Amino acid sequence: MPFAANVLELIGNTPMIEVRRFDTGPCRLFLKLENQNPGGSIKDRIALSMIEAAERDGRLQAGGTLIEATAGNTGLGLALVAAQKGYRCVLVIPDKMAQEKVLHLRALGAEIRMTRADVGKGHPEYYQDMAERLTAEIPGSLYVNQFANPANPAAHESGTGPEIWQQMDQDLDAVVCGVGSGGTLTGLGRYFRKTAPHVKMVLADPRGSVLAELVKSGRMTTAGSWLVEGIGEDFVPPNCDLSLVHAAYPVSDAESFDTARKLLQEEGILAGSSSGTLITAALHYCRAQEKPERVVTFVCDSGNKYLSKMFNDFWMIDQGFLDRPHHDDLRDLITRRHSEGSTVTLAPGDTLLVAYNRMRLYDISQLPVVENGKVVGILDESDVLLAVYGHDERFADKVAGAMTSRLETLPATAALSELLPIFEQGLVAIVEDGGRFQGLITRVDLLNHLRRGMR
Repeated sequence: MPFAANVLELIGNTPMIEVRRFDTGPCRLFLKLENQNPGGSIKDRIALSMIEAAERDGRLQAGGTLIEATAGNTGLGLALVAAQKGYRCVLVIPDKMAQEKVLHLRALGAEIRMTRADVGKGHPEYYQDMAERLTAEIPGSLYVNQFANPANPAAHESGTGPEIWQQMDQDLDAVVCGVGSGGTLTGLGRYFRKTAPHVKMVLADPRGSVLAELVKSGRMTTAGSWLVEGIGEDFVPPNCDLSLVHAAYPVSDAESFDTARKLLQEEGILAGSSSGTLITAALHYCRAQEKPERVVTFVCDSGNKYLSKMFNDFWMIDQGFLDRPHHDDLRDLITRRHSEGSTVTLAPGDTLLVAYNRMRLYDISQLPVVENGKVVGILDESDVLLAVYGHDERFADKVAGAMTSRLETLPATAALSELLPIFEQGLVAIVEDGGRFQGLITRVDLLNHLRRGMR
């Protein structure tokens, strides 16, 4: 067709690309670019499949409400299809989801119910249990339930699998995928078991998920925690047929984020965090082979949903995933180091409007005022508010007239305990080394430092 009748016709038939700049051992590694779907992820496929299946069997009527528990991408797919078909969409999401996904969902018209990511099945705030409860409360609603919906794996058995087989010219040895709901693994496993039984299904699993260990040893362990979004589980979803798995690779958050960032730098592909997990596992698999194989894995979604997280150096530093020079003093607590050009500052002659705009742009509540390399003041939101309230014209006033000159300065060699009296006064600590400004330490910086010590 020269053009599509609507955006839903653009779902599927995504391109394939070969990895060229990574060490793949004796193998060739190919990526199916599911980030090219209109909603930006592989989950568009199952969203359309599950909604159309519910329409066919009468479970979903005109004007009905879709309810789903999701870590993000299934929700985006459902919200996209719901908007096109005129359904209300209510999504229950765990609170570790990237802000970009939340904003995308709301922009599509979805209603969001945020719940805890640190509780398991059976807890009243567990996202799947909450979704079931909402379904019972909202008339005319349908709990989509990607975890047990047969139209989920069917989408991959009838669509994704045949596409891969055709694109690879019927020459394929292994497929690497993760498990969120289990639909991709099960659907592809069923297709290749019938079409090409020699094709091996390889599981990529975030370290902390129970699935890789279950495949390897048959033991159900207690789930840990992980930051990668969309894959990994603390239970085996009904849609997940682990008997199809040939090998399983646990992958750490650090490996996943590092691979995704390198994929952008080396191959020019902006991929999400779960893609980093899949590609890391695929590389481990490829390098472990003694004979050449042709291997496929996925770019599950677009990295533009993670710009504030794994593609943000400051977030990576806060989480302990980026190494920086260590000084074994207070400088190690500073996220935005002045020596690296990372500190957002003001000059005494800047206007309060400039200060306000920088606070909003960088999501910072206080800024150091620097003159000739020395901190001469601190300006925070309350200083700006008190200066301009009732006098809008004062946004043109100079920062020097509103800043606080009462400063709490510590040498880099000061003890952590010396921060607490400063924080108790509601102030931030200004760190200097040899009289040179190094950066600010806030309560959050100290909390991040203490949390990193738990790893």
